[in-house]
Amino acid sequence: MEAVSEGEELITAEPVGASGDSPVAMEAAILGSDNQVEADYAEKKIESGEAEPAGAKRARDEDERTQETEETLMPMQEGRAESELEKEEEAENARAKRARVAEYPVTVDATERNELLVTSGNKTVPLQKVMVLEISQYLENYLWLHFDSGSSSFEHLMSIILMVNEKFRENVPAWKCFHDRKENFEPFLRRILGLKDQGRNLNVAEKTNYLLFIIHCFQSLEDEMVRGPALKLVTLQLWHYLSPGRLQMELSVHEQLIEHWKKLNKKEARAAKKSDGYVTVKERLEVKFIPLLLQEFLETLDSVVSAHHATENLMNGDAGDLDTDELPVAANAILYCERFVELLIDLLSQLPTRRFTRALIEDFAIVSKCRLSALYSHPKGRLFAQLVDLLRFYEGFEIDDQTGSHLKDDDVLLAHCSKLQAFQSLCFKKIPKLRDLSLTNIGAIEKRIDLSKRLSILLPEELRDLVCNKLNILSSTDRWSHRVDFLMEIMVSNFEKRLSQREAINALPLYPNEQVMWDESLVPSINYTGEGCLALPKLNLQFLTLHDYLLRNFNLFRLESTYEIREDIHDILQRMGAYVNGEGGTSFRGWARMAVPIKEFRITEVKRPNIGEVKPSACIAEATFSVQKYRGSMRSEWDELKEHDVLFLLSIQPPLEQLNSEEVTELSVPERFGLQYVRGCEVIEMRDEGGHLMNDFTGRVKREEWKPPQGEIRTAVVALDTAQYHMDVSSLGDKDEDIYSTFHVLMRRKPKENNFKAILESIRDLMNEDYIVPGWLRDIILGYGDPGAAQWKNMPNQLKVLDFKDTFLDAQHLRDSFEGYDVILKNANGRDDESPLPPYRVTFPKSFMSNPKTMGFKQKGLASEAKVESDMGVQDKIIAESYVPPDPGPYPQDKPKQNTVRFTPVQIKAIVSGVQPGLTMVVGPPGTGKTDTAVQILNVLYHNCPSQRTLLITHSNQALNDLFEKIMQRDVPARYLLRLGQGEQELETDLEFSRQGRVNAMLARRLELLAEVERLAKTLQIPDDVGYTCETAAHFWLLHVYSRWEQFVALCETAMETPTIVRDKFPFKEYFTNTPESVFTGDSYERDMRAAKGCFRHLATMFQELEECRAFELLKSTADRANYLMTKQAKIVAMTCTHAALKRKDFLRLGFKFDNLLMEESAQILEIETFIPMLLQRQEDGLLRLKRCILIGDHHQLPPVVKNMAFQKYSHMDQSLFTRFVRLGVPYVELNAQGRARPSIAKLYNWRYRDLGDLSFVKEDERFHLANAGFAHEYQLIDVPDYEGRGESEPSKWFYQNLGEAEYIVSVYQYMRLLGYPASKISILSTYNGQKHLIRDVVEKRCAGHPWFGRPSKIATVDKFQGQQNDYILLSLVRTRIVGHLRDVRRLVVAMSRARLGLYVFCRRSLFEQCYELQPTFQQLLQRPDKLALVLDEDSHPTPRKVEDIGRAQLVNGPEGMAYIVAEMFNKRMQMQPMSMASKGRFLMRIYGCQDSATVVRSKKSIKVTIYVLQVLCAFCMVHQTNARWPGILFVKFQEATPQTWT
Repeated sequence: MEAVSEGEELITAEPVGASGDSPVAMEAAILGSDNQVEADYAEKKIESGEAEPAGAKRARDEDERTQETEETLMPMQEGRAESELEKEEEAENARAKRARVAEYPVTVDATERNELLVTSGNKTVPLQKVMVLEISQYLENYLWLHFDSGSSSFEHLMSIILMVNEKFRENVPAWKCFHDRKENFEPFLRRILGLKDQGRNLNVAEKTNYLLFIIHCFQSLEDEMVRGPALKLVTLQLWHYLSPGRLQMELSVHEQLIEHWKKLNKKEARAAKKSDGYVTVKERLEVKFIPLLLQEFLETLDSVVSAHHATENLMNGDAGDLDTDELPVAANAILYCERFVELLIDLLSQLPTRRFTRALIEDFAIVSKCRLSALYSHPKGRLFAQLVDLLRFYEGFEIDDQTGSHLKDDDVLLAHCSKLQAFQSLCFKKIPKLRDLSLTNIGAIEKRIDLSKRLSILLPEELRDLVCNKLNILSSTDRWSHRVDFLMEIMVSNFEKRLSQREAINALPLYPNEQVMWDESLVPSINYTGEGCLALPKLNLQFLTLHDYLLRNFNLFRLESTYEIREDIHDILQRMGAYVNGEGGTSFRGWARMAVPIKEFRITEVKRPNIGEVKPSACIAEATFSVQKYRGSMRSEWDELKEHDVLFLLSIQPPLEQLNSEEVTELSVPERFGLQYVRGCEVIEMRDEGGHLMNDFTGRVKREEWKPPQGEIRTAVVALDTAQYHMDVSSLGDKDEDIYSTFHVLMRRKPKENNFKAILESIRDLMNEDYIVPGWLRDIILGYGDPGAAQWKNMPNQLKVLDFKDTFLDAQHLRDSFEGYDVILKNANGRDDESPLPPYRVTFPKSFMSNPKTMGFKQKGLASEAKVESDMGVQDKIIAESYVPPDPGPYPQDKPKQNTVRFTPVQIKAIVSGVQPGLTMVVGPPGTGKTDTAVQILNVLYHNCPSQRTLLITHSNQALNDLFEKIMQRDVPARYLLRLGQGEQELETDLEFSRQGRVNAMLARRLELLAEVERLAKTLQIPDDVGYTCETAAHFWLLHVYSRWEQFVALCETAMETPTIVRDKFPFKEYFTNTPESVFTGDSYERDMRAAKGCFRHLATMFQELEECRAFELLKSTADRANYLMTKQAKIVAMTCTHAALKRKDFLRLGFKFDNLLMEESAQILEIETFIPMLLQRQEDGLLRLKRCILIGDHHQLPPVVKNMAFQKYSHMDQSLFTRFVRLGVPYVELNAQGRARPSIAKLYNWRYRDLGDLSFVKEDERFHLANAGFAHEYQLIDVPDYEGRGESEPSKWFYQNLGEAEYIVSVYQYMRLLGYPASKISILSTYNGQKHLIRDVVEKRCAGHPWFGRPSKIATVDKFQGQQNDYILLSLVRTRIVGHLRDVRRLVVAMSRARLGLYVFCRRSLFEQCYELQPTFQQLLQRPDKLALVLDEDSHPTPRKVEDIGRAQLVNGPEGMAYIVAEMFNKRMQMQPMSMASKGRFLMRIYGCQDSATVVRSKKSIKVTIYVLQVLCAFCMVHQTNARWPGILFVKFQEATPQTWT
């Protein structure tokens, strides 16, 4: 769902700039008449041709802009030889243009001062006004277009800052327009930075917006234009602002920098001697920018809590009696402080910006000063305090800043002890008062409280001398150096032992509690607008270490799960209706499917802690409840709870008095419902009323002994979170009651949504392991090094010869696939041949195997923009050798399945890259055959590396099943395929590929093969029982089968000249008498010998299969057999990413191994869910077996689903690993030919891709040349005006609907069905969930029960329909006030690319045509009429009319006109049908969703009933005598409903 910003409802239904108004005119229309001057001026600019209307094509090339500037700023030089009159006119025009250009800044300045400037309140921008200007292309068409580095005003700069910030808030590309004049970006950024140097006084709101812009710059380092200027701010020269003591300390720690520092100083000294205008390093803008920001922040921090005497007391160290909670707070200054800490966190959480800024931040003692500030302890400073804690964490992160290597726990402990020992030595020598401290063991002084106590004996001046002079931790000039508490904080924070990251994560409960759930700074509500910051980690381009990578993902995944759990609890509380009963206890008025009242809860066992831990090793409890209220499926859901299911325990103390509406809106959910505590637990076992075990999967209850559950009482034996239990028990002394004696409700969740704990455990296990990812992949995952380093051309162990099997259909296909190379074709005899038959073995030259160009950005920092793999060499020779595959055998099932897809050259490039070792990235635009490419990679990989195992991962079960079904159509034996997870039952195949299904198939196959062995033995006249077991069959193979074959081969080699020798002497001839055709002809020795080898290959395969079945014969339990199948037998194991994360611990325990990882839909998978499958196996000799990682996806389509907008917008949690790799510049192969849609429809979205063309199939196939029957165009935008006086509606929060579009679409669907379009070929899509439900309602009432209509194939949202397609798509865009989340171009691409033959978009034209991001698509759509064009003289589908012929098109006038057409068509068809008039009347009313004629005119959900429809209805009703009252009722009701139109 979409989060809507405040004030959105104030924007009128008539969209801004509907008539192509300029942005300034639009602003005036929204903001009022005060801006009419600016609006009038903007209109004049449009009339004069200097400005373009909004929505017009903005792109110009540089020559045109240069020419326009010259024409504007100076008289034209041509025509000087003409008459004086022409010269005067020319000069006058030039003066007028100069006047207009000079006037333009006045307009921008006035807009910024009068409308965008915020001087008070807690907001930094007038959000509604900024939204209007941004969507009106104020930045693209005006601000950046007219920016001049020398003359643009401060207001102009601030306006650009506001627009860029707004684009980031809306999550749309912000820097796109800057690339049109990218040479001006660095001067622009220098102007921005110079604002700090010019001493201009910015108010707090301007400072905050300024900071936010800087944050966005440092978050966009993948953009080369931004990266260069931004990284100049964080160089080594920053250390000129370090205090002398800190500088010496840093240089001594990082000895490799000493030489570099000396060289810098020498270079500066030489420059100073050569130039008179030399500017010292400390005076340079890029060097002093960060220090100026730090100083400004500290000054602002002092003034946030506005009490002059309080500040003075704090600075003097007299803070004892000051109650900061009662002091007033400057609300806008709080946001500034929060944003500044966010900036510092961003700087410290990326290695390129961390290297030299961390020392500066520590030298300024930012963390200590923040912790001692009044804001840190103020109630309104809670978010600020959480951000400071996060900053403190990253300041002390366990990493070497210069090398980027992770510091292990032992390294950190050794450094800590060394520092304390050095301090003790100093105290022993120079501070007699601290002699005791110097002689104490380290363990007694490393805790904060102990160290503070021992340092408290020093006088203030002694403490100051220790900190500033002896230890050089702080500069003596710092104005805080006189505060005793500050000096103490500096000492303690510097020498205390910090909890290691590993210890901290192990002490964290995996289940969220009530405090975390309703902390808005950690788990914001869904209406997060992006105006403020949050105490959350961010997923951006780079990570400090793998531990940092896992930790950020762990926290975000945990909080996203917490949000979903919180919403479920809220729903449960509303349904249960808790109240205080007469005894003062808690009772419930209502009930809920997912929750039951607890009858009894008790803790049964608390086990002792493990060695080195303080929390219990286990905590077991029992929760007893009744299922008496539930029947049928609801009771079954509770009875089917099984081991490892997660439940939640709720403690509720409802308010004594009922709350009024005002109190309900003001109170939080826990306060409103009396929710006291929330604790999670995991099911160990379930027992019924008789104490019998239910749902046992451990084998304790044998299948024949299982009985249905008895009684209505159930007992859940659960395991509590030991970390949370320890925390609760430790704080028990502060509470009046034991938390675990107060639970009232047991809550469960849907299984698919309740797997968070297993995934969190997997991430935590990874952080506790000394894990290692393959060396060739590690730096790329972290975002460092050469992004092309893992490309196959840079990898060792390349496959120089590839057997492509059935990849190429013929020799010409092979030549076309390697364009630019000289392909030498050879036949099976090794001779040159122009057209040998496939298959082919291809030998590649060195130029093909190496990458001559360096890909990306090699510096250990960030990569440049993504580049496609370098082009292949020119005219190097590729040798392709044809070969004759061995005869597979005489039976039809022996014949291998063949590929029929004619792969494009780019697909071949992807296949080659995927089969070679290393990282392969394949970008697959819609319809380009991603799945076919993936399947062929697996097929070729299996045949070239038969001993290797491949793990296949997708995001959804549907995609996995599609992929799996295609794999089964290739030459990969079914016994080597395994499908894990819950979606296996949806596979459309006769075979079963689950573990159990494969085990059963192997056992059944064993019996079949043993029977064949017995038959073979009989033909050889072997009397023994050789087919009893696989072992006896193996002996039979060696003693009787293989030996006979060797003798036969030896005999034939001596009589090759005899044509009949093979037929006469073949030892197994009798066994093969049941073949469909005769095996031997006796005409040719070679042909018969080939057939004989095929027969022997059939036997060898049979005995090989038996050998593989032998393990299933020896293993007796189903579990052992299934585990063997997964870990040893299967070559291709497929599962979803969720299943991989859930079962990682089981995979490790069983010793699961794989060599290759192929991930489909990887752009839709969360970062962590992509990373975990890479680590499903243990290391072998310190290394992982993973040799290939193949990621296939499309980052131009929708990203992973993140339900909470805050995690999506602020933390970028919806970023996939695939997308991040593309941003980093990792080389990828982009498929460039689509075979799904008509070429004309594909043009609506192919602009988003590099070079997306069409396959010959869509150009040649007859279907794509024929028009859509009844429609003039194959695609069209249909403008839908207000319906019944309104456009979009919002029945509930975020639940957007548009009745007009719903009615229109359903009428068009009925029209298509009446023409004969199959319902299975039509899908209805919407961009919002609310509209989907509305359309379903209308379809159910008007179509579902009618045999002529029925339901369409799918009614779904665009997001849910990703990965699917249909012939005809009817699309509703819903919104009429603002564009909404369709501004995300990725969603637009998905919406436009679902149709093959017909796409009809229903929307508000005036709104969407103004959106800058959507213009490439909507400009094409609007080249056709915006009213639906129908060809009414076509009465059936399909039509012979060509797609270019629009026929006798008639335009439909809105939903009412469409309804009239449908009713008329329905009437004609009914007259041709042999049915009663009563049935016809009922059918016609069914169209309008009416049960009888009386409801026709009252129905709000149906279309407006025209007089024509009434006449038809009345005619039908009057014919049916028994319902003669219908016409009268109908007329009366219609007259009541529309008395003014009734005549």
